Amino acid sequence: MSNNLKVTDMKTKLIYVAACVMIAASASAQKGVDNGTQYGSGEDSINCVTNISLFNPYAKAGNYKDAYPYWKKVYDECPASNKNIYIYGVDIIQWQMSQETDAAKKDALFEDLMKLYDNRVKYFGDDPKYGKDYIVTQKSNMYNNLKGDKTDYSKIYEWTKEVVDEFKEKARPMTISLYMFASFKLMYADLDKFKEQYVNDFLKCSEYFDAQLNAATASNDSKLIEDVTKCKTEIEQNFASSGAADCETLQSIYEKKIEDNKTNLEFLKETMTLLRRVNCKETDAYFAAGTYAYQIEPTAESAMSLGGKAFKNNNLEEVEKYYNEAIGMTEETDVKADLSFALAVLAIQQNQVIKSKGLALKCIAEKAEYGRAYLLIAQAYMTAGKGIFPDDAVLAKTVFYAAADKAEKAKAIDPSIAKDANELINSCQKYYPNKEEIFMHPDLDAGKPFTIGGWVNETVKIR
Repeated sequence: MSNNLKVTDMKTKLIYVAACVMIAASASAQKGVDNGTQYGSGEDSINCVTNISLFNPYAKAGNYKDAYPYWKKVYDECPASNKNIYIYGVDIIQWQMSQETDAAKKDALFEDLMKLYDNRVKYFGDDPKYGKDYIVTQKSNMYNNLKGDKTDYSKIYEWTKEVVDEFKEKARPMTISLYMFASFKLMYADLDKFKEQYVNDFLKCSEYFDAQLNAATASNDSKLIEDVTKCKTEIEQNFASSGAADCETLQSIYEKKIEDNKTNLEFLKETMTLLRRVNCKETDAYFAAGTYAYQIEPTAESAMSLGGKAFKNNNLEEVEKYYNEAIGMTEETDVKADLSFALAVLAIQQNQVIKSKGLALKCIAEKAEYGRAYLLIAQAYMTAGKGIFPDDAVLAKTVFYAAADKAEKAKAIDPSIAKDANELINSCQKYYPNKEEIFMHPDLDAGKPFTIGGWVNETVKIR
């Protein structure tokens, strides 16, 4: 046999083997989208990897025109292969939208963009860092940004509700915030239809934010504390100004729910917190929730509720009992300040001015900028003159200097009460010693300090 014949036979065999390999590869080839694998199999897996390597550099460089055909192949054929499909896909589709002038085609591209987020959830929703809640938040923000005034908030509500209901307190603060904002917008558009839904959403999300704050505080995560606090403050401000938070509405919503849940301590606590936050502490619902909660487990909140109920019924002994219990059980300085102030008001109403001043000072110790506590002390001083100087009518008038000074302090730290403070100051000025009384009195000297003793214990300037 000649050498030429041997070469020919060898070539024939090689061609035959190559053909068999190609046939085998073709027979086993299947796209990832069809068989559920990351890259597919056989020739299709090779094509997938090749197209990924081709679209990535173009997309990274912002060359979306050249990236598109390779990206589209990967997106259609092996959508589970690479997260960059979706990261760069957002940019590629937005670029297409920017190039499109036909409104109908642009709308179709917008729908493609929304579907892109859905597919990312499908294939990468379990990513530990950028999973479903992150993707849905990105989708909702993108939808809102592109739709603007035409945003359909029912869509955002539907998308984020699914995530919030699934992840609960583990959901991202921004996802919860978007959910509540969508709920707010729906309620704002149709108060009668969505009011109760909005209130329930608020209550639920407030609970989730509280849990997140507790966890962040326990782990000393300052960034998370900042993020959660910001989102929580926003939903509370919206709720307070929403129109859904009026006490009559909340009473009608929660009256029966409280009776149905009178042994459910967590529900009762949440309801009391909500009603307190929106300043509905004088409703029967707040009192009922507090009564049932106190029977199960006395807390500061439930004691406050019972104290408020006693105040409404003019049972002053019980008011003092429950408010003092609440002060002893809470760590919240604002709550301690409010309760101390309420007890101070109660005391002055019973002409117990010394006790009232002591309680007002406790209030200030908890919250230095509590202007009304200073105003209350000023009112107490206005009644004190004869008690401090029973034998000297002129010196008794000097107590009005001290009262005016406290009123000046009150409006300096809390300008919102300036009107009340000025009215009190004007009343005090009518009772100041006149020039003749000062001149004729050996203890007084205009422009000089004078110390008032007793329980007032203030140094004033004679004027």
